Amino acid sequence: MLTEAGVTTGAAGSVAAAGPAPFDAAREGAVLAVLPHPDDESFATGGTLALCAAAGVRTMYLCGTYGDMGRRMGRPAFTNREALRDVRTGELTAACRVLGCGLRFMGLRDKCIEFEDPAEVAAQVRAVIEEFDPSTVLTYYPGYGVHPDHDALGQATVLAIRGMPRAARPRLLAVAIGDPETVRAELGEPHVTADIREVTDTKLGALRAHRSQTEVMFASWQADATKKAQEAAGTPAPSTGAPVDAQSRGFVERLTQREEYYLLDPDAPTPLE
Repeated sequence: MLTEAGVTTGAAGSVAAAGPAPFDAAREGAVLAVLPHPDDESFATGGTLALCAAAGVRTMYLCGTYGDMGRRMGRPAFTNREALRDVRTGELTAACRVLGCGLRFMGLRDKCIEFEDPAEVAAQVRAVIEEFDPSTVLTYYPGYGVHPDHDALGQATVLAIRGMPRAARPRLLAVAIGDPETVRAELGEPHVTADIREVTDTKLGALRAHRSQTEVMFASWQADATKKAQEAAGTPAPSTGAPVDAQSRGFVERLTQREEYYLLDPDAPTPLE
């Protein structure tokens, strides 16, 4: 089990540390990501998984649902509600191939994980942890996942590790979503930071594999890049109707340069308890 030096129990189930520690793939035995939807693995942890794969570390994505209740159908639409499950599972298979990680599905109902029995979901997660034997598990921070599925599966992952003998527990790293200033004001600075710049292209390749979900995002990025190039050249840029503001550009920077995590103590109550 990996631990960080000099940490103490902090608020909301996280631990307090002197400063963010770099994520070191070379220290890992195996890494398991437990998240609810196809594309969560790429958005939230794709760079970290890619770093591990590049270092020869085993990785696995345990995906909670099939993402069949997602609203995006491509731009222009190339699928429909009836076919979305097949589309999204195919996209996820391709994305995991890009990231170099294995894939398993839990088969939970999309947008309904919060209504499942947490103990039963936790038992499913624990069984995979015990079989795969990861040194680190990545999930969403319960209460800071924004989406109910994110919070519910993050909570179940905490419960899964809480139910394991201490000596067998993997390190638990959690992704907190939301306004960065608000998150930091409430949780403090992240404890672990993965510098993903060397695998940015791999992460973007995985995100592009999720075509139904990311076409609009990539089109917006391209429009912003074109606008900035035109402005730099002194050429008036036509309005796109959706200017990319500083907040959005900050999101792009975080998405492509670093992935940040909070180290959770599974025995401490989460914000959902």
